[in-house]
Amino acid sequence: MVFKQVGDGRPYPDHARTGRQWAEIPPRPVRLDQLITTKNVLDLNTVLATDSTFYGDLFPHVIRWRGELYLEDGLHRALRAALQQRSVLHVRLLDLDEPQSPEPRPEPPPQKELPAARHRNGGGGGT
Repeated sequence: MVFKQVGDGRPYPDHARTGRQWAEIPPRPVRLDQLITTKNVLDLNTVLATDSTFYGDLFPHVIRWRGELYLEDGLHRALRAALQQRSVLHVRLLDLDEPQSPEPRPEPPPQKELPAARHRNGGGGGT
């Protein structure tokens, strides 16, 4: 078997990543037999095309969610790798299981120091 499972649809929440944000994730190797596809249909012309990555990211996009790896984009490239007897594919992996760091809170504006209150000596002389 090439993939762990052939799925149909994306079971994970929408991550709203743009192409530019995906490009910031460094590629890493993943075994094909660990991937669950999110599509169960592919276009044979795309699989066989020599320039199928010309207008897209060179690396497939994978989502880790609830301990599983979902192949979101790059099914044709993954299948092509399997046909070339490769068991590992370099992908960009977005880990939705990892706790997301909260948005940084803006620093409050610095407070102006108030001048020290001056105490009046109510009396006139000393002792």
